Amino acid sequence: MSHNLSKRVQLLSPAGNLTKLKIAIDYGADAVYGGVSHFSLRNRAGKDFDLESFKKGIDYAHSKNKKVFVTINGFPFNSQLKLLENHIAKMAELSPDAFIVAAPGVVRLSKKIAPEIPVHLSTQANVLNVLDAEVFYEMGVKRIVAARELSLKDAIEIKKYLPDLELEIFVHGSMCFAFSGRCLISSLQNGRVPNRGSCANDCRFDYEYYVKNPDNGVMMRLEEEEGIGTHIFNSKDLNLASHIKEILDSGVIDALKIEGRTKSTYYAGLTARTYKLAIEDYYKGIYRPDFYQNELHTLKNRGFTDGYLIRRPHEKLDTQNHLTAISEGSYQVNGEVNEDGKYFLCKYTTKVGYPYEIVFPTDKQIKCVENEIGKIYQEGEKFYLILNKIILENNKELTEIHSGNINPILLPEILPPYTFLRVKTN
Repeated sequence: MSHNLSKRVQLLSPAGNLTKLKIAIDYGADAVYGGVSHFSLRNRAGKDFDLESFKKGIDYAHSKNKKVFVTINGFPFNSQLKLLENHIAKMAELSPDAFIVAAPGVVRLSKKIAPEIPVHLSTQANVLNVLDAEVFYEMGVKRIVAARELSLKDAIEIKKYLPDLELEIFVHGSMCFAFSGRCLISSLQNGRVPNRGSCANDCRFDYEYYVKNPDNGVMMRLEEEEGIGTHIFNSKDLNLASHIKEILDSGVIDALKIEGRTKSTYYAGLTARTYKLAIEDYYKGIYRPDFYQNELHTLKNRGFTDGYLIRRPHEKLDTQNHLTAISEGSYQVNGEVNEDGKYFLCKYTTKVGYPYEIVFPTDKQIKCVENEIGKIYQEGEKFYLILNKIILENNKELTEIHSGNINPILLPEILPPYTFLRVKTN
């Protein structure tokens, strides 16, 4: 059965820099989020944008009829308040579609400085119930990005009580070891404060266990069973692609959000593409969980979990990732096509005569060709590239090229900008 709802759910993707912003939009995101400066809660991503490039990103999104939400969701100290006021005013001049804000005082300040810009409440505010949701709604918040710990049942209750309040939930990406980011491990060990944008991800580190003899102060390392235990804090990655039908059937969720501003360009494109297909499938009455998962498992990940939305943690025993900080995905990205579509940059060892799968935005077309440079062909629903020659932009010819080489490689035919080439690894 098709679901012809008047208002479709919005897909919101991370935009860590201008390229990732364009990729996310081209691959299906309805909106993106990102920011400039340490007020954006991702110092690294904030440094990848300056005012000029962020304005270009907003203009690009608006030219495609897509939206940009500005992250101003850090927790400022008194010494930063004047800087924050100036920052809010500068961001408002760029005409974004919303501010994402965490602190109540910053919500009020945003409404005062830029009343024309809607305010979305960050997941950092940890809204889990009707009482807190109502407080922020009365302050003028248009949308709440719910805490990751929220259950779908509680989302239904909030919407029942506050039907005009928009609800946004995370469906994919890194999970914080602590309660929606309320963690100070990184601050204690590295002096990098998580809630001010510079978390060092200390929860992903290797840890060893020691016991201290109280009589003599001797420290002794505890032995561990092989394959169990050192990554004790390391949360698996959220992955709700198999639950899209259940989520949208509830009728209370306005936006699905993907985490990952500091992740790769391939991550930005592949997650947007997969979740957009899942959403479109839902409205067509189609359900393909195996397909969604096969695509998402091509990404590097820490193992996947469905988090808190559908079931509570005590109802399952697979929430910890004991093995590694992060594992390789099932595919390796070998190339990324430039914006002009004529060349690609090598991301991994690329050889003549080897087939590479082509991953591209679903609204674009691929032309099958065969010439002296190579061959683009279709097998089933997938497209592949085989290079007969590796010819660089400077006309140098190679039989093999490795990651780190920054010379663009000629394609046998123009491909959509930011198309990826990938190969199965296992």
